Amino acid sequence: MKVEIFSDVVCPWCYIGHTRFARAAERFRAKGGTIEVTMRPFQLDPSTPEEAEPIMPAMERKFGANARQMIDRVVGVAQADGLEMDYASALSANTLEAHRLIEVATRQGLGKEMAERLFRAYFAEGRNVADRGALAELAAEVGVQDTGEGAEAVAEQIGRARALGITGVPLFLFEGKYAVSGAQPEDAFAAAIDEVAERTGQTPIVQLAAPADGCDDGSCAV
Repeated sequence: MKVEIFSDVVCPWCYIGHTRFARAAERFRAKGGTIEVTMRPFQLDPSTPEEAEPIMPAMERKFGANARQMIDRVVGVAQADGLEMDYASALSANTLEAHRLIEVATRQGLGKEMAERLFRAYFAEGRNVADRGALAELAAEVGVQDTGEGAEAVAEQIGRARALGITGVPLFLFEGKYAVSGAQPEDAFAAAIDEVAERTGQTPIVQLAAPADGCDDGSCAV
């Protein structure tokens, strides 16, 4: 099963939704299913400058007196999912370079890992996700060799998101045609995965008894 996750690394609900979906995907894999996840870029605010600033003033300018209440809510939800969010040290910054790095990592088979590292760097560690030096350090931690490529692919995928009518993230696109929006509960993601598997003929075989002696791949153990 192919799943594309449209998200932004500074979106708290993307971090929470990505985490919940990953757990649901593992449940499907444990039943014998396969899921191939590809991270796709989306910028909540493309006009955000590269020069970082503390997130709280930026949030207060955008949401006014409601900013603190909104942050407290999302931090509480994140904690219930085992995620740390430290808005006191978080830095507002443009995410275009971070998305380019995820694209490079995707080409090297490490897209999910790179996205997860960037989420943690932004929300828990106060790292500047627009700073090329910081991004190089994070890439090295994940084992990604930054080739400097990916900008054109990111622009293309951001354009594709607009063409698909995506206006909010996270959005989980199954097989290019079935969509689930928002940070759904883990069970809701698991149900969606099972439904798509059934619709597309990818439902895993259910073992009703422990495997016993048999033949595999044209050979028999005797």
